[in-house]
Amino acid sequence: MNYNSEYQKKLVTAEKAAATVKSGDWVNYGHFACSPTVLDAALAKRVDELTDVKVRAVCYPGLAAVAAADPTRERLQYNNWHFSGGDRVLHDKGLCNYVPLNYHEGPALFDLIENDVLMVRVAPMDRFGYFNFGPSNSCTKRVADRSRIVIVEVNSHVPICHGGYNEGIHISEVDYIVESDNKPLISLPVLEPSDVDRRIAESIVEQIGDGSCLQLGIGGMPNAVGMIIARSGIKDLGVHTEMLVDSFVDMYEAGCITNRKKNADQGKIVYTFALGSQRLYDFLDRNPACASYPVDYTNDAARIAQNDNFISINNAVDVDLYGQVSSESTGFRQISGTGGQLDFVTGAFHSRGGKSFICLPSLKVDKNGNRSSRIRPFLASGSIVTVPRTITQYVVTEYGMAMLKGKSTWERAEALINIAHPDFREELVEEAARMGIWNRSGRIRCESEEMSA
Repeated sequence: MNYNSEYQKKLVTAEKAAATVKSGDWVNYGHFACSPTVLDAALAKRVDELTDVKVRAVCYPGLAAVAAADPTRERLQYNNWHFSGGDRVLHDKGLCNYVPLNYHEGPALFDLIENDVLMVRVAPMDRFGYFNFGPSNSCTKRVADRSRIVIVEVNSHVPICHGGYNEGIHISEVDYIVESDNKPLISLPVLEPSDVDRRIAESIVEQIGDGSCLQLGIGGMPNAVGMIIARSGIKDLGVHTEMLVDSFVDMYEAGCITNRKKNADQGKIVYTFALGSQRLYDFLDRNPACASYPVDYTNDAARIAQNDNFISINNAVDVDLYGQVSSESTGFRQISGTGGQLDFVTGAFHSRGGKSFICLPSLKVDKNGNRSSRIRPFLASGSIVTVPRTITQYVVTEYGMAMLKGKSTWERAEALINIAHPDFREELVEEAARMGIWNRSGRIRCESEEMSA
């Protein structure tokens, strides 16, 4: 096959590629930084020609044009597996539905559901005829395999990310090629850790020894963990994570990450997608130390557990006194998604010497300055349980760490109240007693004890 000749045969405008979508189709977008922006705009322009077209995306960068194009949702219906800030805005306006997903099951789900068209942003074709999926391996190859039409949106800013497998697609498997505007990928600001983030991070870093294997989520607190580790002198860390973020670059450049002690994928930083700053994308580009894999590989709990001393660190919205963790919604308001948090909490526990940490500030302060406790008697009505109480291991706030595994309901309540903000502890004790999970012999640290500790 003459790849350049084949490329020219399949090269079309975004408008012509979008014209392949028919009424009633299910259209899947590429994930995260490789969401198709030019094709999204072209599909949105066909709003008056189509009916009942359903789009599925993952963490779209900005506001998806197809969602904004049809407020009635009779012609274009937008759905999402994991919300970005823009997806959250659309959801609040009734223009986006969440698709519940345990992330490791993603590829298998596409064997069960309808898939007509895939639109995905990719790196330019290489001399062997391959388009690289860049920092968004995820479920992309499985979606392509199950789709009637595959359309790639070529962007020169997509880094070439070496993979374990399924990191790209061959031109022989592509139906249409669109050359894009080549705008840079979404670049997330590096969040400066707050004092609370630093206090939480410091207590977690004390639990990390030489040779541990790390998974980090997104946000100021994981960045704080990375910053502290980079200055800590901890050696020979490994990485096996769902999401690769900027703090891993800090640790790698400080010499903390070598991946030499891993039992699986030794020598490799393993991830399924990356989302962060341009510095992160530059680090990934053709870097042989990094390997992207599909999510049913990275998030498989048994595979996670193969690496000893696995450390899983994730954020939460609220935790109740039973140990139930809500990390994706506030009441009925969906704010992100289940993602792979449950996958890594489970896998870390089954790793020899492994630990999983759910982290959250003790307080929530709303826009009017009203304060409430993130350690709650029970989750708010409508809040989704991301990690069941039977799976939760460590919960961490700026006031300490509670280990919940193997503890009774009253022991859990006591441990969690002790890491809640002191101003809310008495109230939580009263609620726990009302709920029948408070033992009178329990001891709760008071505010004066906190100040003297």
